[in-house]
Amino acid sequence: MTSVLIVLSSARVWTRTDGTQHPTGFWAEEFATPHRMLVDAGVDITVATPGGLVPVPDQKSLDTDEIRGYLDGLSAVLSKPARLEDVDPADYDAVLIPGGHGPMQDLAVNPDIARVLAAMLPDPDKAVAALCHGLAAFLPAGAPDGSWLFRGRRMTSFNDEEERMAQLADHAPWLLETRLRQAGAEFETAAAWTSHVVVDGNLITGQNPASAEAVGEALLTAIG
Repeated sequence: MTSVLIVLSSARVWTRTDGTQHPTGFWAEEFATPHRMLVDAGVDITVATPGGLVPVPDQKSLDTDEIRGYLDGLSAVLSKPARLEDVDPADYDAVLIPGGHGPMQDLAVNPDIARVLAAMLPDPDKAVAALCHGLAAFLPAGAPDGSWLFRGRRMTSFNDEEERMAQLADHAPWLLETRLRQAGAEFETAAAWTSHVVVDGNLITGQNPASAEAVGEALLTAIG
């Protein structure tokens, strides 16, 4: 059976440069939409977090009864995630990293997501997918020669314009699009809040929550 690892942030706040703690978590739609698509396709799914801590959705992402109901139905899964530290990437055909500002707090500096990505991205038989701020998890991943693992790869993420429009750019420790570009990504973006997916070989990235379904479709194609 095809197996996909979904890595969620377990952060509950995002530390800002003015010292405030912005409440956050994972973005519900970016997890729920592809999760449902993978389940419907008969894919075996493991949810993991740093430390095996219980992830929480960003409250602002719980904007529909459907989303809330879907997450409620997964309460048993979300209450007992696997420890990211214990994950063997050889056990999975793909990894998916949803966003929310949580990954900016924990996955952006996590050595175990770096380990998983370093094992999976170079393998053409595996797929690496991320949505929105989930690409913050790419930042700590190094290649064997010491360079950034994703240098020169085409990708998209929540862009700096969207961050400003969401009124969260001020006091942000850093902006994701800027960091990815500085690290060496071939960054591509579309109009704010529109669905936009970039597929570069076995790398699949989506710009924002509106891209969740398209990322799910691209991931299913990659592992199909």
